[in-house]
Amino acid sequence: SAINKALAPQGSLIVELPHPNELFGMVDSTKNSWEVPLEDDNGDEFGELQVVWGDEGDEVDTIAQVRRNTVVLELKGVEDAETQSVRDIVPLRLFTAQEIDLFARCTGFDVAAMYGALSDEVDIKNEDVAFRLVAILRKSQKD
Repeated sequence: SAINKALAPQGSLIVELPHPNELFGMVDSTKNSWEVPLEDDNGDEFGELQVVWGDEGDEVDTIAQVRRNTVVLELKGVEDAETQSVRDIVPLRLFTAQEIDLFARCTGFDVAAMYGALSDEVDIKNEDVAFRLVAILRKSQKD
């Protein structure tokens, strides 16, 4: 509701979440990894932070709809750091498409579209390529 009030009359909200297939254990958790360059005050790179989000063995509580995601942060090329690697578990609430639709309607939004990735070419129902739930919510014209 607060986001709805902060948006312009034709405002939109984009929500990106794990794909609902991950909730019901139909597929392994999407494992993502990326690198973030580390720069000093002059903009010179001196290393990188590698981030790994999710692991195949992550547990899912289907009743609470929570996945216990493994998260690993590792410094590369930084020899003088006190800690080189951190590994922890982060609880992540998973949502179905129906819940997102209900949340939208209860807070003054309409679901304009849902996609299976950050591309409008990936259908949410395409089991071969869909790996995210991306919902485009627009302020309802009824408000």
